Amino acid sequence: MRALVTGATGFVGEQLALALARDDVDVRCLVRSREKARALEEEGFDLHVGDVFDARTLRGAGDGVDVAYYLVHAMAGGGDFEEREVTGARYFARMAREEGVARTVYLGGLGGEATSPHLRSRHRTAMILEAQGPPLTYFRAAMVVGPRSESYRTLRYLVERLPLMIAPAWLDTPTQPIGIDDVVSYLAAAPRIEPSAGREVQIGGPDVLSYGDMLDRMATALGRRSRPRVRVPLLSPRLSSLWLGLVTPVDTKVARPLVEGLKTATVVTDPSGATLFGIEPAPFDEVLRRAVAADEVRD
Repeated sequence: MRALVTGATGFVGEQLALALARDDVDVRCLVRSREKARALEEEGFDLHVGDVFDARTLRGAGDGVDVAYYLVHAMAGGGDFEEREVTGARYFARMAREEGVARTVYLGGLGGEATSPHLRSRHRTAMILEAQGPPLTYFRAAMVVGPRSESYRTLRYLVERLPLMIAPAWLDTPTQPIGIDDVVSYLAAAPRIEPSAGREVQIGGPDVLSYGDMLDRMATALGRRSRPRVRVPLLSPRLSSLWLGLVTPVDTKVARPLVEGLKTATVVTDPSGATLFGIEPAPFDEVLRRAVAADEVRD
């Protein structure tokens, strides 16, 4: 089997490419810069240099490909990221269809009828891929947690840097985090699970937690006491994003749409798709333990 992985230099994409290669899948990585993908090239991956926002550069990316993974988001570019994501999805779907790709797999977000631009855009991307490309497996997840994920780094920075935390209302929002290892297992298995073609698959770990709960558990994982919080229920998304930008590594262009999405509950409401895979995701505390241990090894 040959797979095309977009976003292969990103957190999820890189882990997926490595996992597929370990399963003897022939992996082609779609990257915007060969220089930034030097580590992938040294690992022996076939690189196609292109950009989903430039249709001309996608030509040939899907040649001989059985499954194409779409793991691209445009928030980091700031501005009208919603329109750019529509464009990228259309170009990619057209390329995959015209070049004979049998299946597309996309990782979007949970959130029901989300009102945030970030979550709304991710769902719209899935609808375009489904309508204009090959049969789609549409995974939907909340926070993906691992040592390089923005969500994990944000939780860790907040616990490590702030003796006292501002507590906006979104800290009470329920979510269902899932570890990176389990997300990669779902993504890698999709081509082998034929009934997953043409359907939505909601995935999450076994724990439904508030963001405040996750901060407390992060403190425990780091061997620290939970940080006291000062309630500021009227803190606007703009001020929340500026606050996160000051004390965490989150890019300010990304922080605001992320914060707007934090007001929406992101929990699994239909587990039927996930049951096709027979995967039992790890509990949140175990996911944190693995991530902290991986950080210590790198240090």
